[in-house]
Amino acid sequence: MGHPPDSPSALAPTGTTAIPGLIPDLIAGTPWPRWALIAGALAAGVLVVSCLLCAACCCCRRHRKKPRDKEVVGLGSARGTTTTHLVQPDVDSLQSSPGGAQQWGRLQLSLEYDFGSQEIRVGLRQAADLRPGGTVDPYARVSVSTQSGHRHETKVHRGTLCPVFDETCCFHIPQAELPGATLQVQLFNFKRFSGHEPLGELRLPLGTVDLQHVLEHWYPLGPPAATEPEQVGELCFSLRYVPSSGRLTVVVLEARGLRPGLAEPYVKVQLMLNQRKWKKRRTASRKGTAAPYFNEAFTFLVPFSQVQNVDLVLAVWDRGLPLRAEPVGKVHLGARASGQPLQHWADMLAHARRPIAQWHPLQPAREVDRVLALQPRLHLHLPLPHS
Repeated sequence: MGHPPDSPSALAPTGTTAIPGLIPDLIAGTPWPRWALIAGALAAGVLVVSCLLCAACCCCRRHRKKPRDKEVVGLGSARGTTTTHLVQPDVDSLQSSPGGAQQWGRLQLSLEYDFGSQEIRVGLRQAADLRPGGTVDPYARVSVSTQSGHRHETKVHRGTLCPVFDETCCFHIPQAELPGATLQVQLFNFKRFSGHEPLGELRLPLGTVDLQHVLEHWYPLGPPAATEPEQVGELCFSLRYVPSSGRLTVVVLEARGLRPGLAEPYVKVQLMLNQRKWKKRRTASRKGTAAPYFNEAFTFLVPFSQVQNVDLVLAVWDRGLPLRAEPVGKVHLGARASGQPLQHWADMLAHARRPIAQWHPLQPAREVDRVLALQPRLHLHLPLPHS
């Protein structure tokens, strides 16, 4: 009798393939070990899944592209309605301006008016995007149109287009004069041995500002004024201080841009200690010139313990002036100075024993005297360090 049909020993008909045993037969027929085949199968599976994920991501990006373009257009239309004193002006408005497409940067400042003391407090916070193409050494000069001769200069910030000032100055303006007063902030690029380069300017009529509250905004800077205010001249001198011996050496080099008609200009160098006149020297006079050359050195003994209490004042006088006349102009240096003179004083202390020379614009004598607030003269004899 034959075998039953369900017997496992039954052979398949001729010309057919045993499907259930195909994969085991292939595995048995390959020379590779079983673990290698399993690892290859897993790698192939990971590769297939990665390809499917990449295809899905590409499809999602294509579907999201069109709504994103519509959103950008909407933001562009909304930006045109933003107030210009809070953000930087649009490119279109800059291109249509008379100055072309050049940007002068932005300035952040705060304004606060005290109705009791009738003083306005101007807080210079920072500036941004002053000028494309290279860094500068910026500083700011603040003044008010109703107070000629009174201005404030910040310290110089080295190598930056976005200086952070964080300085505050005050101006006395009666409330009745506020509608006609204009706040002027000028930014310059500091250059030690040449004229300082204007970087931008802000003119803000105070009559258009609501001073009932403290205001802090970004303001766009405009081009510098075509004509600078009349100056009384400049003075070049060097400073050198030796802490061990207490020797302060002032070398008066030259002046330029003095007003024509001076008979015999000369320079008076004066030291103040604790707001009292202390020591003074003077150069020889130079006849009939608006650019006199002096090159005279003066040495003062100032103990290191008192160097921060000293004020140095250089004043240009004219020998032909009548008695009790004011000097042509003054330069005030020391710890109580501001702007370029303060920076020059700090450089002298930071580079001891080395002369530091610099040009300084002459300031009106009354403005310097107001800052000094001198007391009656007192004869002082200070102990000097042993050399």
